[in-house]
Amino acid sequence: MKIWKYGDNIDTDMLFPGKYVYDCNTPEEIIPHLLEDLDSSFAKNVKEGDIILAGKNFGCGSSREQPVIGFKAVGIAAVVAESFARIFYRASINQGLLLIECPDAVKAYSKGDNVSVDIENGKIIIGGKAFSFPSLPGEILAIRDAGGLLSYTRKKLKKNSG
Repeated sequence: MKIWKYGDNIDTDMLFPGKYVYDCNTPEEIIPHLLEDLDSSFAKNVKEGDIILAGKNFGCGSSREQPVIGFKAVGIAAVVAESFARIFYRASINQGLLLIECPDAVKAYSKGDNVSVDIENGKIIIGGKAFSFPSLPGEILAIRDAGGLLSYTRKKLKKNSG
């Protein structure tokens, strides 16, 4: 697992350049352009289980689903930030991407620290030190566990109709 650390105000254009918005819609088309203008090594080196740490207002800018779809497709385990832009936060819930607001954890991280996320107990362990974050609402976890809002809704409808 690798930790990818970025600063404040990482906007959707940095996450996925706007010039590709109308040409790239599938995960296979999106992945090569993830963070292209911010970190050219990301798309080539990201692995399933990696974690992104970021500062304030992560995902600000225009409404764009591609970065979330791409992060989910490459297997990002979680994005931990000091804060998230509202539209990015909602898009992440819709796709089942785990987002955690924990400013103290982000600030405590130093390159090379081991990081683990314990969702059930609301803790992030960085370099052996635990940081608490508020429990995520049950419905958000259910949407994540279902793989996104569409899958969650289909399962719920099927359960209620049968």
